[in-house]
Amino acid sequence: MSDPYATIGYALKLAQQALRTRLDSGLREIGLTTPQYAVLTYLREEAGASNAALARRAFVTPQTMQAILVALERAGFISRTPHPEHGRVQRTELTTKGRDVLESASGIVASAEARLRAASAPLDPQTVAAVLARFAEALR
Repeated sequence: MSDPYATIGYALKLAQQALRTRLDSGLREIGLTTPQYAVLTYLREEAGASNAALARRAFVTPQTMQAILVALERAGFISRTPHPEHGRVQRTELTTKGRDVLESASGIVASAEARLRAASAPLDPQTVAAVLARFAEALR
């Protein structure tokens, strides 16, 4: 590798960092972080998801997920109740306030996605996403 900055890996990291910066900036205005948005989005699809599943979806450790859930609960975006069958397990669900902030956040994320789709031209955005998924799979 004669130029380590002209690699697929560097370009991926550069794109990931730019996306994270854009999302963090927009989401901060409505009181969220990017990992918090990921948690709210997943809870919309999988109410009651485990902390481990939420951590995987948000790309954080289980310990970090616990701190994220505490912050979301304090903000009133989620509620956590004991699981009816497993006393130590907490069921985590969106509140009405959480659904409302998620709706606002989704617009911010959609705007970033639209910029990515436009930048992928003339390639098909689905093809670009498929190639990126293949990269991820190749590195697992």
